[in-house]
Amino acid sequence: MKRDKQEGPRSGAFLLASVLHFYSGQPLQNLSGVDSSDRSEPRGRYYVERRENIIAVGNSGTGKSHIALGLGLAACQKGLSVGFITASALVHELLEARDEKRLLRLQRQLAGYKLLIIDELGYVPLSVTGVELLFEVFSQRYERGSTLVTSNLPFDEWTSVFGSERLTGALLDRLTHHVHILEMNGDSFRLADSRRRSRRARSEPPADAAPYE
Repeated sequence: MKRDKQEGPRSGAFLLASVLHFYSGQPLQNLSGVDSSDRSEPRGRYYVERRENIIAVGNSGTGKSHIALGLGLAACQKGLSVGFITASALVHELLEARDEKRLLRLQRQLAGYKLLIIDELGYVPLSVTGVELLFEVFSQRYERGSTLVTSNLPFDEWTSVFGSERLTGALLDRLTHHVHILEMNGDSFRLADSRRRSRRARSEPPADAAPYE
């Protein structure tokens, strides 16, 4: 995600409002781990200015990526630099940069974002080298910028991604030092939407059905 200076605020504000009310039809402040009564609420720029992290964990289809995109858009609208990438794509880019001897340049770029969003951590297995490079990204951003991570895995299963309990512990120690945790367990929105469409299709008469007389 890169900030688009040509995008007007009206369309951005409309999308942001939609995103912030996506989770169970409730405003973002009603999510677990977010206190709307003080300025630490992760909707504007305060958590970014404080270099605080956000971790959204929960089942697939519960709106984690949707929320992450909305928060990234909100930060862009405040004039902050934002990066968005999936964990597997980031590891691929890091490995490619290492092989092409431009790893330091990429690491500086990643460290420079005010907000870096790493989506879908835990969905795809990572190589040992990839895990080490990803850990370096988190380490270099520690207390220097905000990092938002989405994952379908609870914290006690992150070892399955990073392989080593010691490495996982060190990573969580950095990520959770200043953090908002959004617990987004529940039924999949995509599955629920598919069921609604299916029920609606069964209840509607075929388009070529003869009208009643």
